[in-house]
Amino acid sequence: MNYEGLDISILLPAFCAGIIVLLTHVPLGQEVLKRGIIFIDLAIAQIAGLGVIIAHSFDLEQYGDWAIQITAMLSALLGAFLLGQIEKKWGAYQEAVIGITFVLAATASILMLAGNPHGGEHLKDLLVGQILWVTWEQLLPIFILSIVIMVTWLVFKKHISHQAFYLLFAIAITASVQLVGVYLVFSSLIIPALGSIHFIGKKKLLIGYTIGSLGYFSGLLLSAIADLPSGAVIVWSIAIVAILLNAVHKPKQSLT
Repeated sequence: MNYEGLDISILLPAFCAGIIVLLTHVPLGQEVLKRGIIFIDLAIAQIAGLGVIIAHSFDLEQYGDWAIQITAMLSALLGAFLLGQIEKKWGAYQEAVIGITFVLAATASILMLAGNPHGGEHLKDLLVGQILWVTWEQLLPIFILSIVIMVTWLVFKKHISHQAFYLLFAIAITASVQLVGVYLVFSSLIIPALGSIHFIGKKKLLIGYTIGSLGYFSGLLLSAIADLPSGAVIVWSIAIVAILLNAVHKPKQSLT
């Protein structure tokens, strides 16, 4: 056990990053589960990650972090637009196309990093994330963007078309993938949504946020004490919290 790893100056920004990610990902994840497009987040997150790799490949970081963010955002929006068009034309095969899109984006990332001596490390960072290295400066603009996304979703939910949902979803994913990585983005969307699926009304959202928050909190603590990769531990923690919560509280009503 390594209690020296419990550094609040590192763990607090990381936990706040998790809460900011959950702010948009819990309600959007519940919508994704409702629509039956579970792997769309993996596909769009991977496309956003590919945008980051493209930006680095062309040395766009010399123009500042905003250049990387814009490239990632444009990549994700393009992917979301294409997936939205696919839903209109080939809805019956949508999940298969989403899976293929993920694989193509993932393998394109591998190919682009093939000649990079640090390619393996970059790919690992993209997948697992570097949540412990998050700074307050990084969090502020993403927090503001998350509030805008949440307000847009809550106010205009009934009027948002399928295509608009994809684009809004892409913006949310892009904002979070560089903070926590592809695996945590997927986990933050789907595990709380699945863990709260049997609840109804406002309680459904509350349970989703509870699962995600406790998962990030316990995962960060355990990873710091045991000196294990934070992203991987948080994924497991969110899953365990969801299982335990549903084992303790079995609602009489269900909503799929």
